[in-house]
Amino acid sequence: MVREIASMSNPEPDERTTSSGIPLKPVYGAEDVAGLDAAVIDGRPGSAPYLRGAYPGMYRTKPWRIFQLSGFGNPEDEGARIRFLLEHGETGFIMEHDRNIADHLYDLDHPDVVARHEDVGQVGAVIFSARDYATVLDGIAIERVYAHPGGGVVQHAPFTLACYWTEAGRRGIPLETLYGTNQADFFLTYVGCITKQQVPTQAGLRLNADTIEFCLEHLPHWVPLSIAGYNGADTGLNAWQELGAVMANAVEYIDAVVARGRHTAAEVAPGVAGVNFRTSMDFFEDIAKLRASRKMWSDLLRRRYGVTDPKAQRLRIHSLTAGSAMTYQQPLNNVVRGTVMALAGVLGGTQSLGVSGYDEAISVPSEHAHQMSLRIQQILQSETRLTDVADPLGGSYFIESLTAEVEQRAWAFFEQIQKQGGFIATLDSGWMHARASENQIKLFDEIESGARSVVGVNTAQGDAGTFEVEGFTGTSDAWERGMERLAALRRDRDAPRASEALQALRTACAGSTNVMLPMMDAVGADVTVGEIGDVFRDVFGDWKVPIEF
Repeated sequence: MVREIASMSNPEPDERTTSSGIPLKPVYGAEDVAGLDAAVIDGRPGSAPYLRGAYPGMYRTKPWRIFQLSGFGNPEDEGARIRFLLEHGETGFIMEHDRNIADHLYDLDHPDVVARHEDVGQVGAVIFSARDYATVLDGIAIERVYAHPGGGVVQHAPFTLACYWTEAGRRGIPLETLYGTNQADFFLTYVGCITKQQVPTQAGLRLNADTIEFCLEHLPHWVPLSIAGYNGADTGLNAWQELGAVMANAVEYIDAVVARGRHTAAEVAPGVAGVNFRTSMDFFEDIAKLRASRKMWSDLLRRRYGVTDPKAQRLRIHSLTAGSAMTYQQPLNNVVRGTVMALAGVLGGTQSLGVSGYDEAISVPSEHAHQMSLRIQQILQSETRLTDVADPLGGSYFIESLTAEVEQRAWAFFEQIQKQGGFIATLDSGWMHARASENQIKLFDEIESGARSVVGVNTAQGDAGTFEVEGFTGTSDAWERGMERLAALRRDRDAPRASEALQALRTACAGSTNVMLPMMDAVGADVTVGEIGDVFRDVFGDWKVPIEF
């Protein structure tokens, strides 16, 4: 018995790490923060370098935005779900378009879409024209609500923005009064998406630079793009790789717009300062990542560009709970996972938050799953007192040490990217894909071997049935009804006007004119998403994918 007690008090070394490989000690103390900048750790929220939060009062004065992704079926279905979420407490909405047509800019009668017509409407709403936007947005006061009108993929974003802004114009709403965001994300387009028929990366950079400039000149309250590290992370990048790659992507945008000679880095930076990070089940590491991201952004602008304007230096963070962490086995467990990951976002100081549906691994969210995602956030905001104190974990030996380590490794990864020729060069060469793939393989191996426990998947598997909920099936007529709308649009529109608008867009794409005004003219003339895709493919060509399948 004495020997057994002695063994328990002096256990064998137990080496543990975060998901990204950062070694973890059993306990942390003052010695672990002794070498850190005390002025930064002791700083106040709302002051550079913003380690402790973007605003002085944080959630006391400005609660995080409840911002959920939604979309399936027909435009009427999309509009009904958005109104449902807004009525139940959502404070902004994100539109999801059918991936069969949106990702590749195809119309519904494209052969690839026809071949999969039964899937149409299951992974986003079928929206291919400004007319469809009018249907979706009917009954929604877009002049009073923060919106993301779709366009996660770079080449799709100009179409979605043009449709949304055109609908605003038809309602007599000045563009300069609209609030919202775009995504047009390079991670989703060139790392995490089906890479077939995407515009080349340099063409994508040009389209995003056009959007940044257009918003600078016409939409002062619109975030022109969101660098979605989330998509890189859910494809395999670890926490500090995600963070370093986001900063490298931002540099490409700032440099590209500044090189045009019309705007300074200080003017461009706020438009690039909207980011989207993933929070996963590595609770403390992701808290540290969000805290480190604000400091890195502030330091990047000051050191690289000499920008000290607080508006530019203040990073705007949307975080989304990891869809890849949701399991189809015992799916109600995902309510707990969503809550834990959402809490990490809040404790990290996110300004906007989306919670994946508990049925994420089975289908697009059902109405009930969406409602539960809202309720998770509302409970965190209203019942937990989380909003009372800014950066409540600030000063923790563990959190400050981990934050500093994540930052250091993220900067090292940033420098590796620069040595490869920059962020876009790592996409064109396949280098970034290789980094993501290495981590994905390691994760899958750990789950399969049991080295990483996932409740209901490789441990605690005692439930009698695999599914506790029915997958949401949405509608079954999205392709057929969409084909009817497409035929009616082609029949009823002013064909000469549409043809003229398409030619003007083609001319703008082939030259150096900003594409956004011609794009708005085109969608205003009832040009379809597939016709715009044909212009892009003719002018820009397709990206040469650096990976083999």
